[in-house]
Amino acid sequence: MAKKIVKKSAAKSAKKSSAKPAKKRTSLSVGGKKKPTKKAAAKKPVKEKDVMTKQANLIANSEKKKKSKRPKKTATAEQTTNLLDAIIDGMQEKKAKNITIVNLSDVENSVCDFFVICDADSKTHVEAIADSVEEVVRKTTGEKPFHAEGYENAEWILIDYINIVAHVFQKEIRDYYNLEALWADAEITTA
Repeated sequence: MAKKIVKKSAAKSAKKSSAKPAKKRTSLSVGGKKKPTKKAAAKKPVKEKDVMTKQANLIANSEKKKKSKRPKKTATAEQTTNLLDAIIDGMQEKKAKNITIVNLSDVENSVCDFFVICDADSKTHVEAIADSVEEVVRKTTGEKPFHAEGYENAEWILIDYINIVAHVFQKEIRDYYNLEALWADAEITTA
């Protein structure tokens, strides 16, 4: 019986190898180029639908992240002072100009306790100052920023340490936004 089974399977494989593969149906368009028929074109939306589903999931996940609340200010006065000193040292290390400290601790509904604002002459200088601030703070206090943004165009880089927010501006942008005037009811000092 085993011989019969072998013979049948050999006959089937011979038939398969002699059969020609099925061709995709195409139709000719203007210029002699072939374009896919409706059957071939019908498969594309399935892939696009999968991509759209993935994109919708990514957007939904990013929306969830955006809705996450900013942590509360829990630092002690000593930790805040050490962080403030480290931020100023990081700015001074790269020759930041016009370093200003805005004390928001007595201002009602303020987001943080302090703004530390400085400016620079170029995008490269702004990036260097921001990198220096992050590095000096990490080495001195061991803290990492909760959030940092603005590195894409380096006109205004914001580094958020929850109770202190560092702002590194290009000179023109700082003059335009004038944060010191916006928070004029706060105590403002220069470093």
